[in-house]
Amino acid sequence: MDFRVRPGEIQEDQVTALLERYTSKWPTSIFMGAAIASIIGSLILKRQRKHQDALFVGQWVAPFLIVGLYNKAVKQHGSDTGGRAALNRWIRRSAKNRCTLRKVRR
Repeated sequence: MDFRVRPGEIQEDQVTALLERYTSKWPTSIFMGAAIASIIGSLILKRQRKHQDALFVGQWVAPFLIVGLYNKAVKQHGSDTGGRAALNRWIRRSAKNRCTLRKVRR
């Protein structure tokens, strides 16, 4: 039994679509800048011997970079790209691959 989700098989909700539409207008460099700022902020706090605060601020780097990557992916590939058309392309491609595989096995 195959439990994988195919492209276009499940649609995102409207809240996600709204957030993606709003944040996709932001340049990806904002998230990179926020990550760099949190690194610098963490270093400054560490030099001030505020170790707990430095750890707290330093842990923001990864989420900023991850959100930046997600933002870039939404810009390049869109949100829920293709929908039903993508699912149909995937089905056709899978059927074609199965036919090719059967010919090779014979």
